Amino acid sequence: MVTDRVGDFIIRLQNAARIGKQEVSAPYSAHLAAIAKKLKELGFLTAVTVEEKEGGVQKKVVVTLSYNEHGVATLRGVKRISKPGRRLYAPAAAAHRVKGGTGARIISSPAGIISDAEARKRKVGGEELFEIW
Repeated sequence: MVTDRVGDFIIRLQNAARIGKQEVSAPYSAHLAAIAKKLKELGFLTAVTVEEKEGGVQKKVVVTLSYNEHGVATLRGVKRISKPGRRLYAPAAAAHRVKGGTGARIISSPAGIISDAEARKRKVGGEELFEIW
């Protein structure tokens, strides 16, 4: 049983990108689905779908990774910031650029799952989940 769903999800994405895998699946949660949709908006993923098994007992979030014209994954790395044992929160002013603007910091805020750029624009802080570049 995985206790850190977000950490498990982003590591699955990173491992899949490193070996050149197209699709990744993870157990469904609304939080993970929202994170996946935000990563799609940022261009790290090309598709996000929720699959349901027969009987509707178990759902999966299935994502398709984004690759450039040379076959290199858009996702190059991730770093978990807030963990189950140590939650880290930051105000909007502390949401800085990641890797010179080529990456993003994903924040769970009262406005939903947002990136660091949206946090600065909306002036909203929250729990810093992870950085992705």
